[in-house]
This record gives sequence, C-alpha cells and structure tokens, in this order.
Amino acid sequence: MKHGVQLLVGGLLFVTFATAQTLSVYRLREQTIRLDGWLDEPVWEQAEAIRRLTMVEPREGQPATFATTVKILANTKALYLGIRCYDPEPERMVVSSTIRDAYLSDEDRIKFVFDTNLDHRTGFIFAVNPAGTRYDALVTRFGEGEDRNWDGVWDARTQITGDGWSAEIVIPIHTLTYAAGQTEWGFNIERKIQRLLEVDRWTGARRDYRLTQVVHAGRITDLPRFQAGWGTTVKLSGIHCLQNARHQRPTIEPDVSLDILQKMTPDMNAQFTLNTDFAETEVDARRTNLTRFPLFFPEKRAFFLEGAEVFRFGIGLGREIIPFFSRRIGLYRGHKVPILWGTKLNGRIANTNVGALITRTGPLSPWLPAATMGAFRIKQNVGAESSAGIIGTFGDPLGIAPVWLGGVDFVYKTSSFRGDKNFLSGFWVLRSHHPERPGNDGALGFKIDYPNDLWDISFTVKRIGENFRPSLGFVPRPGIYSYRLGIDYMPRPRWKAVRQFFVESSLRYITDLHHHWESYSVFTAPIHFLLESGDRFELNIMPQGEYLESAFEIAEGVVIAPGAYHWWRYRMELETASKRRINGQATWWLGTFYRGRLDQLELQVNLRASGNMNLHFNLEKNVARLPEGNVDQSLFGVRVQLRCSPDFELSSFIQYDTDSHSLGANTRLRWHFALLGDLFIVYNHHLQYLSPRHWQYDSNQLIVKCRYGFWY
Repeated sequence: MKHGVQLLVGGLLFVTFATAQTLSVYRLREQTIRLDGWLDEPVWEQAEAIRRLTMVEPREGQPATFATTVKILANTKALYLGIRCYDPEPERMVVSSTIRDAYLSDEDRIKFVFDTNLDHRTGFIFAVNPAGTRYDALVTRFGEGEDRNWDGVWDARTQITGDGWSAEIVIPIHTLTYAAGQTEWGFNIERKIQRLLEVDRWTGARRDYRLTQVVHAGRITDLPRFQAGWGTTVKLSGIHCLQNARHQRPTIEPDVSLDILQKMTPDMNAQFTLNTDFAETEVDARRTNLTRFPLFFPEKRAFFLEGAEVFRFGIGLGREIIPFFSRRIGLYRGHKVPILWGTKLNGRIANTNVGALITRTGPLSPWLPAATMGAFRIKQNVGAESSAGIIGTFGDPLGIAPVWLGGVDFVYKTSSFRGDKNFLSGFWVLRSHHPERPGNDGALGFKIDYPNDLWDISFTVKRIGENFRPSLGFVPRPGIYSYRLGIDYMPRPRWKAVRQFFVESSLRYITDLHHHWESYSVFTAPIHFLLESGDRFELNIMPQGEYLESAFEIAEGVVIAPGAYHWWRYRMELETASKRRINGQATWWLGTFYRGRLDQLELQVNLRASGNMNLHFNLEKNVARLPEGNVDQSLFGVRVQLRCSPDFELSSFIQYDTDSHSLGANTRLRWHFALLGDLFIVYNHHLQYLSPRHWQYDSNQLIVKCRYGFWY
C-alpha cells in the first residue's frame, strides 16, 4: 500500500503530494465463495489485506483501538468483501437495528464506499452491522450527504465470534455503474465501535472529512474486465390486492407489473417500467404542523430513486426549492395515481452526468386526466471536485400545457482550502412557465459554505418569484427573499467526561419581494455538549417573528389575525446513548407563541427487547393557549421490528393523531428468498375514533406482492 507525502516549508504545510493508498483485488478464477460470514475458504488467505485503520474519533490520527482487516476478491460478475472486526468483548457490541436500510449510525458497523467513476463526486455506499443488517445509499451533495432510499442488489452474511465479528459481502456488478475499461476504483472503509464512540477509517482519517467525500478515498487496483452479459435485468411482479372500506363493497384487484433495466454501457443505464406498482413502500410518518406552509415528505419509490442523485440541483436550496420533486408524479392529495409506464436514462458519458425521465399517468376521476410528464438533467464535472449543469422539467399532473421549468447551476468545491479544509460556493438560476401564473416566475440564489469540524460557517441567499410554483417541483413558500447565516463553533476540550461542545448560532430572515419583513428567527445554543458516554444535552434560545398579511388558521376554529407578532422560544433536549438497551431522546419547546404560549413535547424511546426485536415509541404533544382559542394536538407512534433472519423480517408501524382521529397500522412482511426475489405481504388497517368507548372501522387492505428477476 502507498501513502501520501507532505512537503513542509518553514514549519507550515505548503504543498501536499498525495499518492493514494491502494489495495490489490484478488482475481477469482474457478474458486467459489460460500456466503456465510466465516471467511474460511483458502482464497481469503491469499488475498492482500488492509490491516490498519486510523482513528478519526475520539483521537484523530491515532491507531485504532481494535484491529480490522479488509480483503476484496473479484471475478467478471461480482465483487466479494471479507472483513474481520476484532473485539475482545463482543458481548458489549451495540447492535440495535434489525430491519434492512436502518441507518446504522448509532451502533457497531462497517461502512464502505466505491467511487466507480473516479470522479471524486459520486459513489455507492454499503454498510452492515454484526447482526447482518444491511444499509445502502448513494453519495449526494458532493459528499456532504447520503440518499438512503436507494436499494441495490447485494447480499451479506455475518458471524459473531469470541474475538469479534466477521462479514462476507457480495455485490453483483449489475448493481453498479462504472467507467468502462478502468482497472482501479476509489474505495474507502470505516468502522464504528459504538460503546467507545470510536470511528476508524482507512484513508481521509480526519474529522473535517466524511467517508462519503470520495476525493479522499484510496484505490482498489487490478480489477478484472467485468462482463455483465447483455446487461439486462428483468423484474416481474404479481400483485394481489384485497380492499375493504366502510360503506363500500370489498374489491379484489389482481395485477402485474414489469420493470426492465438495460445497461447501455457500463456507466449508463436505461430503465423501463410498465403498470408500475409501489405496494411494498412504507407509509409516511405522520407529523404535526403549526406553520402556514406544507410539510415535506421524501420520495420512497424505487423507480424514482434509481439514479436520483443526478437530478439534484444547485447548492443551498434546502427544502425551500426542489426543482424536480418526483412525488408530484403518481400521487395527488393523498391518492395514488396509476402510472401506466415510465422510462428513465441515467449515467455518465465521459465527464458528464446525464439523467432523463418520462412517465405517463392514467386518469384519476374526478380530479386528474391522463398526463405525460418528465425531467432531464445534465451535469458537467469541472476541475477536481466542482460541477456545472442544467435542469428541465415538463408536464403537469392536471394535464395543463404548456408547462415547463429550466435552470442552470454551478458549484465550486474543494477539500484542500487553506491546505486541508472543505469549502463550497455556488449559484443557481431557475425559470418556470405556467399559462395560469404569468410573471415573477423565476428564482435564483447562491451559497458560501465552510463545513469543517471546528468551524462550520455558511451564508445563503435566495429569491423566489411570486408565481414560481413549478408543477413538478416543491416550493412551499414563493414570493420571498430568504437570507440565512450560520456560524457553528465546535471545540473538543481535553476533559475526561466531555467529547465535544457545540456553540451554534444561525439567523434566518425572510422578506417579501418588496423587502418588507415576513419572518425571522435567531437560533442559539449556549449549552450543547456530547459526553464521552454518548449522552447529549442541549439548551436553545430562539427569538422569532412573523408578519401576517392575511388571517391564518393555525388549527380548526383557531384563526390568527393579520399583524406583526414577536415571541421567544426555548428548547431543552436530552439524548441518551444508543449503547443502552433502553435509549431515546426528549425535547421540550416552551415559551411565547404569537400572542399566547405554546408547549411542545417530543419523546422517542427505543427498546432492544431481544437480539432480533426492536421497539420504537414516539410521542408529539402541542398545547397552545392563545387569545383566539386553544390548540391541543397529539401524535402517537409505535414501530415494532422483528427479524427471524437477515432475509426474513416483519415490521409494524402504528400511528394515531388527534387531528384526524384516525388510528392506522401498516404491517409489512418481507422475505428476500433470492438475490432478485422478494415476497411482500402488506396489511393496512384504519380505525376512526368517535369516543373513548367507541371506535369505528374505516378501512383495511391486504396486499400480496411477489417479485422475481432475471439477469441476461
């Protein structure tokens, strides 16, 4: 393995010559790997290994507390990873997640990333914990984030032994897009030892960097010439749906859907879907809302998540502007709209990332006609880490024409600012056209960001036109100027009990297009610290203001009159360490609100009932005492997760809120019986609350979906 060389001039870091660390991939010939987690095949002994990870937390640059070895094998069809995580006290490992795609952030786990295009911007993320629970995602926001909703085809098995745990992982080459002809990929791996709050990494072992910043990744070399055959993946699904609702006759709806993915080149995929079905998608979590603006709910449907990263636009838009929001397609006011067909292209041509999507939806009587909608995105890599691009959308769920959106963006990013710091800046411009909303139909903005471990400083400005409401976008608050300044100072004292302090502050100021103020908030955290035990406490002070030009119904029958309002909010938050069998978080907001008072309580409790069962409880309670009337909102949720094996899991999510007085249960069984085969059984049940002793049946639904696929 190779290491970097740094040149010091007068004691100062002047130039860095970086030669990436490398790991040679062992070529599998006739050997076979039995995926069981034991790593007992002789070929594992012959492969080169990563034997040294470096500590990122808590003591940056020090050797890892426990040893970890990583080996990679490959043939023309797949990659195999063999990982041993040594631990003299395996009984103290923290393992809390049992359901696939759990984030695995607060437990022991291995997490790794492949930069298959060597573009230092994109990557595929995989993670597994000692129980064999799998997580996958895509690198987003230039390495600053992850899209955890992506699902790849891969498998893993683990074993817990007397000296730690081991994992065997297989990733079929069909799962990845990659630059043709390359024999090297970017690669990095990270281990977390939760009870020690320790993070160890192969390369880029600095607190200022993330694993997902693949510009700091090492290299895996000697990759074979992969052969994906025809590069065709066919998935056929059979769905049987039984629905029953109060005052309606039961219906039985058998159906089929077809999905085809074709590799046009190793780094370009074409996808086609027919009679698209999303029966297995989990329901959204309910939330309370005391604002004037709609809430954001993320996309969870597999067809739209494939290659979704290329459609991400600009810098600093947050959730105030999403130019292409795929939930506008196939969903309308809580109702599912049939998607008759869709086609999608995503990948890379040389140094350019490309994405395109077209869908055709059927009518939804009496609201929607059939409609054709789509989007495209082109993003050109510039320099080592920067990019420039364009985006466009067309179509409208209501069938209105012509409707379109277009925009350009540029992002400059470097991870070597002042030697070894992260720095981003960029701007973007958008324009939309809608025949029913002429004028003020543009938006623009810029952001400057210095996101590092000790200091995180950012400044963002946005202008959103009054009629900038793209049909396929998400813009909850048009007609504004938005300014945000954030300054966070996060020192790490050399105290025995405290890991890190967070001195946070941010100012958000919003005006209308004539520069008259509409909203402001000043967030401060004079007390916020993380203990070495993993417990965290935070105290916040937040003055706020709203200017209402028109009356605002904050809850049924409670109307806030127009005028200027100023109030002060305070928050206390306690989070206990996930290493405890019972852990969670308690948050209490209190203080004034408009011309009254508001108390908000949020509780989250997690219980590891056994090695294969987790229970999660959440409660939200809003109690407002206002001159206009009182508001009392409650939301309860219980999530039960049971895993019989890494491929057989059962979860149930039960929710109740006092606004709708509806009790809903979403129960999902998933059996992953083959690499491309899944059986889903989903049962939804709803009851309506009428009185403490009277619950009324509302509806239920039973869905059985079997999906099986083939590679050619």
